[in-house]
Amino acid sequence: MSDALSYRPKAGEIPTVPGVYRFRDETGRVLYVGKAKNLRARLSNYFAPLSSLHERTRRMVTTAASVEWTTVGTEVEALQLEWTWINEFDPPFNVQFKDDKSYPYLAVTLADEAPRALVTRTTGIRGARYFGPYPKVWAVHETIDLMLKAFPIRTCNNANYKRSMQSGKPCFAGQIGRCFGPCSQKVSIEEHRVIVDEFVSFMASQDRTMINRLTNEMKAAALGQQYELAAKRRDQVKALTNVLEKSAVVLRDNVDIDLFAVEEDELAAAVQLFIVRGGRIRGVRGWVVDKELDLTTGELIDSLLQTAYSRDAVPPREVVVPLLPDDSAALEEWLGGIAGRKVHLVAAQRGEKAALLATATQNARQALMLYKTRRSSDFVARSKALEDIQEALGMDSAPLRMECYDVSHLSGTNIVASMVVFEDGLPRTDEYRRFSIPESTDDTDSIYRTLTRRLAYLVPDDGPAADAGTEPPTDPAGESAEAPARRKKFRYQPNLLIVDGGQPQVAAAARALRESGVTGIQLCGIAKRLEEIWLPDSDYPVILPRNSDALFLIQRIRDEAHRFAITHQRARRKRDIATVLGEIGGLGPARVKVLLQHFGSVARLKEAPIEAIAEVRGIGPGLAATIHQHFRA
Repeated sequence: MSDALSYRPKAGEIPTVPGVYRFRDETGRVLYVGKAKNLRARLSNYFAPLSSLHERTRRMVTTAASVEWTTVGTEVEALQLEWTWINEFDPPFNVQFKDDKSYPYLAVTLADEAPRALVTRTTGIRGARYFGPYPKVWAVHETIDLMLKAFPIRTCNNANYKRSMQSGKPCFAGQIGRCFGPCSQKVSIEEHRVIVDEFVSFMASQDRTMINRLTNEMKAAALGQQYELAAKRRDQVKALTNVLEKSAVVLRDNVDIDLFAVEEDELAAAVQLFIVRGGRIRGVRGWVVDKELDLTTGELIDSLLQTAYSRDAVPPREVVVPLLPDDSAALEEWLGGIAGRKVHLVAAQRGEKAALLATATQNARQALMLYKTRRSSDFVARSKALEDIQEALGMDSAPLRMECYDVSHLSGTNIVASMVVFEDGLPRTDEYRRFSIPESTDDTDSIYRTLTRRLAYLVPDDGPAADAGTEPPTDPAGESAEAPARRKKFRYQPNLLIVDGGQPQVAAAARALRESGVTGIQLCGIAKRLEEIWLPDSDYPVILPRNSDALFLIQRIRDEAHRFAITHQRARRKRDIATVLGEIGGLGPARVKVLLQHFGSVARLKEAPIEAIAEVRGIGPGLAATIHQHFRA
C-alpha cells in the first residue's frame, strides 16, 4: 500500500482558521465529520505516514476518496456546524450514541389548549415539556398520582377531551375522578392553565418555596375558619412533600447539576447521566456507543454533550464531567446559548460531587459489562461472531470450542496462568484451569510452558508425556488436573487457541504447539492496545471491524482469562503471606490478620522496629521480639 493518499491536499491549501471538515468516499457519502481550531494542524494528523496512524484512523482515510472543509469564525460556530452535519449525514465513523434502553418521561403538552400530563417514551412531542427520564415507568405514574393531588390537571386523551368539550358532558376520566381539566366541567380553560403553570414550575425547580407558600395559605385559611380550603392546602402540602421524599438527597438543596460518568474500553463506552435538581436525583439516563475511531476521553465527552443537549434538553447552570475536553470554553458558550444563561463545565475531583461521580461511574461500568454480555450471549449474534472468526482466521470450520490463556505475576513473582473455555460462544466455567509457573524469564516463556503442559493432555498415550518437572495444572477448586474425573474433560481438543498478547506471545505459543505434535488447532493472539488479531508467522495483524460481534466475543474471552488469572494470583499471594507469618510461633490466623491490617504488607512488617510491632493490639514485647528475630534471621 502506498504511504501517500492521492487526495491529500497541499499544505498551503488548507487554512489555519477554525472550521469543519468532511471525509467522503468514492460515491460521495460522508464518512466522518470533525471540527478543528486550526484546520491545517488538525488535517495534517490524518495525512501522516499510514504506518504511523492508528489502525482505525488508517482504515477511515484509506476508505475515503476526498476531504473538504468549511471555515467559520469561532470554535462555537464550528461546534454548531459539526453537530448539524453529523445529524444530516449520519457518518459511519463518527460516534453514534444510542440509549442503552428506552426511558419513560413525564410530559406536559403545553402547546395544547388544555395541557395534559402523560407518561411517554417519545421525546418529539411538539411544544411538550419533559421531566425525567425516570428509571422505571411505575415511578412516573407514582409521581403523576402525587402531583395531581396538589395540582389537578388534565390527564384524558385528545379524543375524550374534544368529545367532552363539544357535548358539555364530563369526560370518562373526569367522571371517575382521574381527570381535572376543562373537560371535567369543573374549571375553565384559563383557570386550568394557571394550575398547569404551577405544576410545571414545581416539577422544574422542586424546591420547598411552593410548599412553604401553601403551608402559609393553609394556616391563614384555618385562622379564618375556612376549613375546607385549609384541608385542601394540607393535602397539597402532603402530596408535594411526598414527591420530594421519593428522590434521594445527594447534594445540598440549592444544587442543580447534570453529572456525566463515562466508562470505556478499546471497543465501546457506556455513559450515565444523573439529573440532580434541588440536591436530589430527579432522573437517570444512559447511552452506549461502539467506538469506530480511536477517541480520547475528552473527544468522547465532547460528542456526548452535543448528543445530550441536541434536542429539547436544557442544561443547568453546572454540568459535571469526569474530564474537561480541550474545547471546554467553546462548549460552555454553546451550552449557554441553549440555556439562555451562563453554563459552567467542571470536572469533579474531590468532595460530594466527586463521590456522586464515582457512583455514576460504577453504574456506567455495570452498563458496559451488561451491554457486552448481552451482545455476546445472543444466539444470533454468537452464531454470526463464530462465522466471522472462522472467515477472518481462515479456519475450515467455526471455532465451537475456544480456549484463551493469560499470564499474571507480581513483579516477576507468584507467576500464574489461566485457561478459560468458551463453547458455542458461551463460557464453560467448569472447565476453567489454572497453572502455577515456578520460574520464568518473561511472559513469552510462561505462555510456552503453559501451553506445553496443556497440549500434553492432547497427545496420544504412546506419545510424549507432559513435563514431569512442573506442577500439574489445577482446576478452579484447586484440585489437580491429573485426577481421573478431571482428565477426561481436559483432553477435549479446542478448535482455536487464543493467547493474550501480540507477535512475541503468539510465536511462543506456536513453538509449543509445533513441538507437541498436535494438529488441527488454529492459533491467534489479541493485542490489547489496538485490539489486533495476530496469527503465527504473519507480519500484519487481522483487523476485525470495531463494532463486529466477532471482536466483542474475542475481547470477552480475553477479559475473562485476565480476570481469572488475576483472581488466582491474588489468592496465591494472600495465601503465601499467611504462610510466611504462620511459620512464626505464637501467631495464629487472628493475629496475622491484625498485623496485616496494621502494617498493610509483610514488607512493612519486616522493616518495623520491635517497639512498633509491640504496639499492635494482641502483640506483646515478647512476641514482637520473636517476629523481629524471625525476619532478621
